[in-house]
Amino acid sequence: MFYKKNILLGVTGGIAAYKIPNLASMLKKQGLNVRVMMTPHAAEFITPATFEALTGNRCLIDTFERTQPPEIHHIAWAKEADCVLIAPASADIIGKIANGIADDIITSTLLACQCPIYISPAMNTRMFENPIVQDNLDKLRHYGYHIITPNAGHLACGDTGSGKMPEPDELYAYLEQEMACEKDFKGLKVLVTAGATQEALDPVRYLTNHSSGKMGYALAKAAALRGAEVTLISGQTNLAAPLGVRFTSVVSAQEMFEEVKKSYQQQDVIIKAAAVADYTPVTVSGEKIKKADDELSIDLKRTDDILKYLGEHRKNGQILCGFSMETEHMLENARTKLKKKHLDLIAANNVKMEGAGFGHDTNVLTLITEMQETKLPLMDKVEAAHCVLDAALHLYRKKN
Repeated sequence: MFYKKNILLGVTGGIAAYKIPNLASMLKKQGLNVRVMMTPHAAEFITPATFEALTGNRCLIDTFERTQPPEIHHIAWAKEADCVLIAPASADIIGKIANGIADDIITSTLLACQCPIYISPAMNTRMFENPIVQDNLDKLRHYGYHIITPNAGHLACGDTGSGKMPEPDELYAYLEQEMACEKDFKGLKVLVTAGATQEALDPVRYLTNHSSGKMGYALAKAAALRGAEVTLISGQTNLAAPLGVRFTSVVSAQEMFEEVKKSYQQQDVIIKAAAVADYTPVTVSGEKIKKADDELSIDLKRTDDILKYLGEHRKNGQILCGFSMETEHMLENARTKLKKKHLDLIAANNVKMEGAGFGHDTNVLTLITEMQETKLPLMDKVEAAHCVLDAALHLYRKKN
């Protein structure tokens, strides 16, 4: 749920305008108060009535439009807005904003805004790459505007290149980053590991586990939404990296260990949610192991224990959180792990419990510290991630 409620969308003339009603609908479904302002050229592509039906608010085109009760709209809307997105943003509107011109409802309103403003350029590649447009974008960055980099691809004009406005879900992610959570992690650095490692047997086979990475990715996204500077080191998953995180992909347990060692000393909070292999083959065949008539044995050796290493080499004030996935004696095993690896917090679950195993969108966690156990109900992994972060932040504030 968004903690900021008032979003102002500015739509300018461009074929990409057809995507914005979907974005407006997505935001409205999250309980936001969505207002839309358009340039006259934008109305050539999509009607104001479409936005009015989706948002339940009047859509404005004319700066001097008269309404009841009377209102100076560009001032009132600017004061009300918690965040503004101009999408699509044409070369024309970018130039006007950059040079302080206020001759329509959008440019007049932006001059009165004191909230974060996001600009999503959308135009032909040659126009976007024109030095004048690039200078205007640099000027906007200098003044604190957030410029959303356009995608590259096939454009409506038939050309291929940069200038394609991102899809509504991508634009939504930027607004979510700005508005969804209070920034109680601002100033903190958080390292999250996620996903499954893979230990090669030969060029075509490997040992792994069933981890989907969903819990770890939810933790990384939630921490970023709450203002943390997030590093996500991920094993193999089918998930896209969350917006606003520093992302590194690894394959093996050893690769994950090496990546964690590079950055762990700079972190304030470390959350080890990855399912890391405990064992790896002693030797890796350079060729595919062929099937034979007799039995096959594979010699395994222990991998480096990343969590144990972190517990033994942590810096002062650092919070270290692990996960304990069990099939029996969950609390006893988790408490042993907490003590043995010098953790501040461990999130334990039993994979045999309904809704708590690999691959689910839900989880059932018990958060354990030296002095306390907090059993959480079945909940969405996003909600569970925030509970883990709440506990970690509480511990960090006590320690620091």
